[in-house]
Amino acid sequence: MAEKSQVRRSRKRRAPAGKASKQKPTGASAAGQQVATDEGLRLVMQMMSLPGLSGHEGLVAQFIMDQLRHAGAPETAIQLDTAHQRTPIAGEVGNLILKLPGTFKAPRRLLMAHMDTVPICLGCKPLIEKGFVRSADAKTGLGADDRAGATAILCAALAILRYNLPHPPLTFFWPIQEEVGLYGARHADVKLLGQPKLAFNWDGGTPEKVTLGATGGYRMQIQIEGLASHAGSAPELGVSAIAIAALAISRLHQEGWHGKIVKGKQSGTSNVGVIQGGAATNVVTEQVQLKAEARSHNPKFRQQIVRAIESAFTDAAKQVRSAQGARGKVTFEGHLDYESFQLDDGEACVAVAEAALRDMGLNPVRAISNGGLDANWMHVHGIPTVTLGCGQMNAHTTSERLDIAAFHQACEIALRLATATENTEGGE
Repeated sequence: MAEKSQVRRSRKRRAPAGKASKQKPTGASAAGQQVATDEGLRLVMQMMSLPGLSGHEGLVAQFIMDQLRHAGAPETAIQLDTAHQRTPIAGEVGNLILKLPGTFKAPRRLLMAHMDTVPICLGCKPLIEKGFVRSADAKTGLGADDRAGATAILCAALAILRYNLPHPPLTFFWPIQEEVGLYGARHADVKLLGQPKLAFNWDGGTPEKVTLGATGGYRMQIQIEGLASHAGSAPELGVSAIAIAALAISRLHQEGWHGKIVKGKQSGTSNVGVIQGGAATNVVTEQVQLKAEARSHNPKFRQQIVRAIESAFTDAAKQVRSAQGARGKVTFEGHLDYESFQLDDGEACVAVAEAALRDMGLNPVRAISNGGLDANWMHVHGIPTVTLGCGQMNAHTTSERLDIAAFHQACEIALRLATATENTEGGE
């Protein structure tokens, strides 16, 4: 999901000439709008109750497919790709795709939102309270990230199917495994998406939030090998892998390479998030495994962060020695999870999304995310994708909430974009 973002108010713009369709249907019916609002709350409550951690999205996909079939979606329009066979996590199911031909000629539009949630949301029992939805269990998260987004685009699809609303060619796309590395979007069978020209992703934040770009992320596994010895009778003969890790992390913190990083005009983040090692207090720890990450919108500066991490651990291994001069060693494995991107201000999907927001009386707020989005990989696939919010708050925590009024707005925005009823002529 989108994490902390840099935001700015957008200017009113006309849709770029030739990029947004001038042919519009008559508009969504009142019945369709009701699906996008009243029924949306019931559906999102059901969706948030379903378990669906990354790699275990089978029940969520089945729920969505059942709703689509009941609304009259042709079986041939519903597909599951094989992305889960190419992801690092062995998944239950691939990405879910609904592809519909248009009732009028226009560029194909894609609406997407990921199905998976983080582990803290497992066992959620959503509860409505004073205009918000929260988890009834104080020990679990809600899972509105991103079941709210998945429901918003589902409601748009259901309204179109049930009431035969006019619409351009459409692709609805529910990716898997976003929370563990954007793997569903990364390994999607792009041919099944139908070459969309306008793409819209729903994830965290308010409905006014229009995310044009996101950071790039690099993941690392660090293996420290020390030398075991008895911690009571001969600690001096050992080389503590824990001591090496402690020295390295301390240096990163002291030199400003851990957490929020600002070096001159460049900025980024890093985090050592996992440390595993040791089995007993009476043994000098021989091995420690760590997992870390580095993020920056600037690929060169992100690599500089990675080099600082590697240098800190390599130097720490040289400092910790046994009484006999033995030293430990450190090895690194790393890979780029996703590269940073930023859409042009005049990108067609941005102009069309902002027009839909203004039609509802909302003032678009442009943002650049410091977290990864499925849109990162859609950009790599050649499908520029703008990301909108659904009213989720405090995602990935036990205090997560869903603003019901904002969620209803997100559902209506999704329906407007799916039926191409936004006003792209400018003005209010």
